[in-house]
Amino acid sequence: MTTTKNTPAAPASAASASAAPVLVRRAEAETCADPSATMTLLAETDPAQGGFTVYRSAFAEGAAGAPSHFHTRAWELFFVISGSLEVLVGEEVTVLGAGDFLAVPPHTPHAFAAAPGAQADVLFVFTPGMDRFDYLRLLGSVMRGETAPAAIAASSERFDNHYVDSPAWRAALANRA
Repeated sequence: MTTTKNTPAAPASAASASAAPVLVRRAEAETCADPSATMTLLAETDPAQGGFTVYRSAFAEGAAGAPSHFHTRAWELFFVISGSLEVLVGEEVTVLGAGDFLAVPPHTPHAFAAAPGAQADVLFVFTPGMDRFDYLRLLGSVMRGETAPAAIAASSERFDNHYVDSPAWRAALANRA
């Protein structure tokens, strides 16, 4: 996984401190990439002020996104820009297509992956904001073998990312084989 950081002229965090508008140009956004996905980190404002976190993920065909998990403090919003995204919400698995929107409330188990045979380009929003960018950087470090996988589990409270088992999601993933 490679990470490229471009420093915006006015960082989103500085703009949020004074409740100013936030503008991030794509060319200035930090990106994280691995063989299965590229994430463009767009904006993350101060969680203490409510704020939001926004990033875009472009998943390769059939790429895994995230195993079953839930958040206790934030809604996670999905907007599929193109392609198809297979998602778990609660214990129901469905496929979202281009133009579809999904809002997952706190405490609701969910998971996602590019649908079998499809790519997916998805805009993610967390509200209120979360410390997601650091989580995505940690995940990249684990995927590159620079950090032990146990660091993900150890960070669950900090990043409000709690993994849970889902028989429905395990079955959906098994059907891909």
